[in-house]
Amino acid sequence: MSKIALITGASSGIGEACAKILAQHNYDLILAARRLEKIETLATELTSSFGIKTQCIKLDVRQAEEVEVQLNALADSWRAIDVLVNNAGLSQGLDPIHEGKLADWDTMIDTNIKGLLYVSRVVSPWMVERKNGHIVNIGSIAGKETYANGNVYCATKHAVDALNKAMRIDLLPFGIRVTGIHPGAVETEFSEVRFKGDTERAKKVYEGFEPLIATDIAEAIWFAISRPAHVNINDLIIMPTAQANTSHLLKKL
Repeated sequence: MSKIALITGASSGIGEACAKILAQHNYDLILAARRLEKIETLATELTSSFGIKTQCIKLDVRQAEEVEVQLNALADSWRAIDVLVNNAGLSQGLDPIHEGKLADWDTMIDTNIKGLLYVSRVVSPWMVERKNGHIVNIGSIAGKETYANGNVYCATKHAVDALNKAMRIDLLPFGIRVTGIHPGAVETEFSEVRFKGDTERAKKVYEGFEPLIATDIAEAIWFAISRPAHVNINDLIIMPTAQANTSHLLKKL
């Protein structure tokens, strides 16, 4: 019998790469993202290549009611979720705290913290009832350290780190595994989103060194969830070889 995984932010980047690697390992997938056409295309590709079942949900994790309605609309057979990958997240702007834009702050807080909570609040009781499941929270090196002009983004990812640890404690009595994955620089749409479509500025972020790619993180997620039932990877920081931390990056320009 196939296992089921729910992936938020599945339309690109780490979420898309995670969907591909889980499909290869015969997981049926619930793909959730705001861009429905992208996850539908991905679902068709994965069903054709691997013969898995898929469900696509147009979902904005910032909207509590939408999350509750959409996820609770899943058939009972799809609620037996073995793995939840809380991947939906973003950064907006790169301003010092005294010049920060309130709209950017709200978007990051609503997506990175509240969105993770909204999805987890619906799915985790299903896991508790079955006494089985694994929640993977995608954090960031920004959740372990801070850097200039990263203020609110760093704060949201520190919150993800704290929630990951808290979930581990609260869900321990039910045998549910919880893992935090914290990447450094990954070349995805992250910088393009941060700079609101300024592709030239986004490209410069990754110039002069070899960043991680989404597949690197997806492979780490697969490693974590494929461990034997008695093994839990609590916390994993993954960096490009050229990046020691948020402020030490070796670029060859």
